[in-house]
Amino acid sequence: MADIIRLLPDNIANQIAAGEVIQRPASVVKELMENAIDAGATEIKVILKDSGKTLIQVIDNGCGMTETDARLCFERHATSKIRKTDDLFHIRTKGFRGEALASIAAIAHVEMITRPTDAELANRITINGSKIEKQDYVQGSHGTNFAVKNLFYNVPARRKFLKSDPVELRHIIEEIHRLALAHAEVVFQVYHNSNELYLLPAGTLKQRIISIFGKSWNEKLIPVSEASDTIHIDGFVLKADACKRSPGDQYLFVNKRFIKSNYLNHAVRMGYEQLLAQDQYPAYFIFLDLDPSTIDVNVHPTKTEIKFDEEKLIYNYIRVCVKHALGKYLVAPTLDFEADTNTLHKADNRIETERFHTEKSLESANLSHWQEIYKGMERSATADPSSQQLTLESGMGSSQSEGFLHYGGKDPYQLHNAYILCHMKNGFILLDQQYAHERILYEENLRSLQGNKKAVQRELFAQHVEFDAATATLVLSLLVKLNDLGFEIGEFGKNTFVIHGLPAGLEAGTNPIELLKATVVNYQENLEFQLGTDMNMARSLAASACMKRGKPLTVAEMKTLVDKLFACETPFTSPSGHKTFVHYDLEDIKKQFK
Repeated sequence: MADIIRLLPDNIANQIAAGEVIQRPASVVKELMENAIDAGATEIKVILKDSGKTLIQVIDNGCGMTETDARLCFERHATSKIRKTDDLFHIRTKGFRGEALASIAAIAHVEMITRPTDAELANRITINGSKIEKQDYVQGSHGTNFAVKNLFYNVPARRKFLKSDPVELRHIIEEIHRLALAHAEVVFQVYHNSNELYLLPAGTLKQRIISIFGKSWNEKLIPVSEASDTIHIDGFVLKADACKRSPGDQYLFVNKRFIKSNYLNHAVRMGYEQLLAQDQYPAYFIFLDLDPSTIDVNVHPTKTEIKFDEEKLIYNYIRVCVKHALGKYLVAPTLDFEADTNTLHKADNRIETERFHTEKSLESANLSHWQEIYKGMERSATADPSSQQLTLESGMGSSQSEGFLHYGGKDPYQLHNAYILCHMKNGFILLDQQYAHERILYEENLRSLQGNKKAVQRELFAQHVEFDAATATLVLSLLVKLNDLGFEIGEFGKNTFVIHGLPAGLEAGTNPIELLKATVVNYQENLEFQLGTDMNMARSLAASACMKRGKPLTVAEMKTLVDKLFACETPFTSPSGHKTFVHYDLEDIKKQFK
């Protein structure tokens, strides 16, 4: 039998390694920024084009590299961090495996210019697909300038599976947030397609949080700080009433390395005890400082998962510290003198949408295409319930919605301010008012985007709303669609927009700023589904503006809601796929009592 085992060529081995380490443009940004931090940089500039697909450039003022180191750093497993096995158990740097640069060079066009502080000239290296094409001397500032172009150019299958630019940009910004929060002493500048996204000055952790997430966070943060012989914990948690109904803004760091841990996330939640509702998620920025010998960071290619020697002890410590911090706040709130009021940039705020309800009467519906489905229902309560057995699939019968809503002369009934019960000849249906209204608004919004522009309810006073630069760029690209949906919005200076009007028919007192922010946040979260702009916009506004469970409805409002639901093209599910109603057959109900 002939030998069949072969050693892989270096370029293929590097591409395989790149598949583990470099998953998307955000992975490259993370690795290069971490290298800059490890090099002692106090200023880091990130320049992006097309969400990193065309260009990722990271410029730092760190220590730079010599000519030999500049060439050697692209070899697999070349590292300045590890000399002996014991070093693996005392790691405090970001990188140490020596995989990142070799992996990046294997799947992109790379140019690196680097100069140590004691050298007169910088060294430039050009690499394409792991092959060094050129190395020479050039003028350059001390530090390292790393440009990665045409990511995955030689792995088209990987490039094809990258998401849209807004999605990839969001992943990049999340990586930048993690590094910027862990190193508040470092200045960060971020540019995308020649637009400045962030200029984060050096400062304290709290100033950095506010500079990223906005000035409104100044009033939400509660400090956490405890120390023992084995562990030190520092950071901030958010007040319970500022917590949200979606997970996010949860940052846990161990020795300034961002990590993911559902177990320790649960510890933070337990610290809130009864302060959070079941569907609320705590937001926090917690830093643990531990002896490196008590943890193992070498358990995952991205190093976001680590092992602890005493995980249960750390769990209890975090829980108690959070509980203690919240307890002190509830007893004696303190004044804050630390906020940086000059910071101009905000990040992606996830605004809760539970306040946006629609109370006004909905427009009369054309139920002509549903008449056949409801055909044959009688209003008489004495009709034989065993005749004309109907199902949702075969039809329920009505003249408009009269017979459907008033079978037996009975009005619809609201249960727990959340569900609407409607009698039928062969049983009843139970309708979810939130999902039903979401479906109605979704189809109305789609029609508005397809040429039937929605009416505008002008505001008495214009409202101004500011976004972070990345979100402002997205909002600017969606202005036409937003205005088609009934908003009246225009630009108003850098990253700021002015709202003159909202879609007609919304509840009186709807907050224009929060409705717009909620719609934009929903749009961003839906980008992963690649729905298309119109479908995403219609779905995002519907989710933001629909009435929620807990809203009491009059009989007239319930009738109109059901009318409009069954006038929809697809009344059975909400845009997100939830059932809008369920049907209970009379015979099945009888069986429950046998």
